Amino acid sequence: MAGYELLFRESVWKELKNIPNIDLKKILSRIEELGMNPCPTGCEKLTGHGLYRVRQGNYRIVYSVQDNELTVWVIKVGHRKDVYR
Repeated sequence: MAGYELLFRESVWKELKNIPNIDLKKILSRIEELGMNPCPTGCEKLTGHGLYRVRQGNYRIVYSVQDNELTVWVIKVGHRKDVYR
């Protein structure tokens, strides 16, 4: 299976700066895993948005998948209460 290219919205970099290092490492590892499997166990498709969400501790990673281009766009990373449900 070919890997997916990971792309980030500019706003995601600002969101990542506010996350403690211990959580940041886990989040970045989880995002890296999305490059090999963009729909892992536990991911949820957000209704009406065409987006997916995965959990990493108390944080949520919202992303979209373009299978035809083999890309995963990370849209938002934030604390569970600040992200789409």
